[in-house]
Amino acid sequence: MQRWDNDDWDLSSSVGVTATMTAAARAAATNAPGAIINDYLAEPLVRAVGIDFFTRWAARQLPSESDDAGLGWQPMTNALAVRTRYFDDFLLDACAAGIRQVVLLASGLDTRGYRLALPKDTMLFDIDQPRVVAFKDATLSNLGIATSIQIRYVGIDLRKAWDAALRQAGFNVAQPTAWVAEGLLAYLPSGAQDRLLDTITALSANGSRLAAEVFRVRNMTALSDTAANVGTVVFVDVDDTASEQVRNRARQIAEQWQSFGLNIDMKGLAYQDDRSDLARYLRRQGWTSTTASMSDLFAASGLTLRGDQRSGDAFADNYLCTSFRP
Repeated sequence: MQRWDNDDWDLSSSVGVTATMTAAARAAATNAPGAIINDYLAEPLVRAVGIDFFTRWAARQLPSESDDAGLGWQPMTNALAVRTRYFDDFLLDACAAGIRQVVLLASGLDTRGYRLALPKDTMLFDIDQPRVVAFKDATLSNLGIATSIQIRYVGIDLRKAWDAALRQAGFNVAQPTAWVAEGLLAYLPSGAQDRLLDTITALSANGSRLAAEVFRVRNMTALSDTAANVGTVVFVDVDDTASEQVRNRARQIAEQWQSFGLNIDMKGLAYQDDRSDLARYLRRQGWTSTTASMSDLFAASGLTLRGDQRSGDAFADNYLCTSFRP
């Protein structure tokens, strides 16, 4: 599936599918023994979207897999659980430091405003495509899910003038903000990423914080037509000596996912153009940043990140970044 300027989506099409996949992985991680996260709302939201493959993933009804013969969903479940925990902790730490204004950028099926114990005077702005936020708001309402904080949904594309829409929703530019950009940057063109960071900086009072994920996959490449269907789901590290091995492995994963009912073309959703490194870009704008590699975060969670070419795990090259504007 190719991207274009002004394309849009819901939670069962285009980039929206990745939000449903993320929620499915969160649900599976929540339902796992020794869970490191608790996203109890993820599974009912995935069920409401109605993609059977993700519903089965969320309920842990897909076949189990070993490290040596994995089909892709367990590495993804682990990686997204670790990532979720990082952003959960970021938001709780920001609120503990006194921040009371939160913005979730490209929120998808993120439910932190409902499931985290945020201070009751917190104002949270939830930004995504209009159909995405409308679905989430309606589904949670129908499920009878309440929140103790104020949540305002802002339905707008982040490639447009979203800052004006955010202000109209009540955003206070004079108040420090905690910004969450989880799993977002890879789905923006490089220029749009820079514009997003410029806008965040312009809207951020002193004391604001930003957490984001940075993809640093070495040599992501277009695989064969079949294998590329999971190209943006299982990020593949390809070099000249292992490309055929990786192509074969990716093809196997694609065929397995399709055999379990994922009949959605996910090729081409992420942008692979050269882009600014997040921490360096923000440093030039006066932010200070700390980074954490996925390898270190996995170890801290008691999980193993293989990072091998056979499995298609290149998460070890990614890092998560927390930035502070003094």
